[in-house]
Amino acid sequence: MHISSGRWLYGMLLALLTAVLWGVLPIKLKQVLQVMDPVTVTWYRLLVSGSILLAYLAASRRLPRFRPLGKKGGWLLALAIAGLSGNYVLYLVGLNLLSPGTTQLVIQVAPILLLISSLFVFRERFSLGQGIGLLVLVLGFLLFFNQRLGELLTSLSQYTAGVLTVLLAAFVWTFYGLAQKQLLTVWNSLQVMMVIYLACALLLTPWAMPQQVLQLSPLQGWLLLACCLNTLVAYGAFAEALAHWEASRISATLAITPLVTFGSVALAASWWPDFVRPEQINGIAYGGAVMVVLGSALTALGPSLMARLRTRRARLTAQL
Repeated sequence: MHISSGRWLYGMLLALLTAVLWGVLPIKLKQVLQVMDPVTVTWYRLLVSGSILLAYLAASRRLPRFRPLGKKGGWLLALAIAGLSGNYVLYLVGLNLLSPGTTQLVIQVAPILLLISSLFVFRERFSLGQGIGLLVLVLGFLLFFNQRLGELLTSLSQYTAGVLTVLLAAFVWTFYGLAQKQLLTVWNSLQVMMVIYLACALLLTPWAMPQQVLQLSPLQGWLLLACCLNTLVAYGAFAEALAHWEASRISATLAITPLVTFGSVALAASWWPDFVRPEQINGIAYGGAVMVVLGSALTALGPSLMARLRTRRARLTAQL
């Protein structure tokens, strides 16, 4: 069993770096999507990230061996590749229809779906604290969509299609998450990501149009490069954070990602109004976004919080 190093401050800073990088990513992607289609943007991101990981693992002589996977591992790998490819493309399709903040908030459903799926696949336990967190998250979503709840429930508008597409992206990511969890018993995280990134890029190649990169402005070209490196750096910071801090606390920290996006959009809209539009939501919706973040954090911390509560009760009972 993995034990964290105890350097909690270092781990927290790495987790915050990951949240910031993931928080600003949809803003950059939104600019690139003005010229390039979602499949091609995804193809570039996966190809660049996978190639850098391939060079690193080859130089350090840590390339993965496929024989230990076996037939079952091969099916899991195929499931992970299909899940991540679908997630990346569908997320960008949804981002094309929604604002960065709304997209980032809706995708928060993904880890919740993974948690629920793990209850059935891995027979994991669901604590009372996680149940409360899930309830807070659902109430937060209702408040966030207060201005357009009727539209979401009664019509298939562009907004509704965008929300449904991002929800579908979260759903297919669940299959990737479940498969990756099993693949990590054979390969380490970098090996898993290298194979999946390059395989996803290969899968999308027939539909990608690399020549679209020539239509980008210099600014959009730099933003595309930043998007390609963002996934790699953010994931590296996330993996390193796991070595120094508890996974539940890291997950709770990453729950702030949508708030980072909302804050970044507000700043970018005031600094570069010609490029970035502010979020068109009211104060109740912002309050709902905060509740979604709190619900996600509570769901992640639920088991550890309940364990501490039981420990305190046991100590009080022993003292009496």
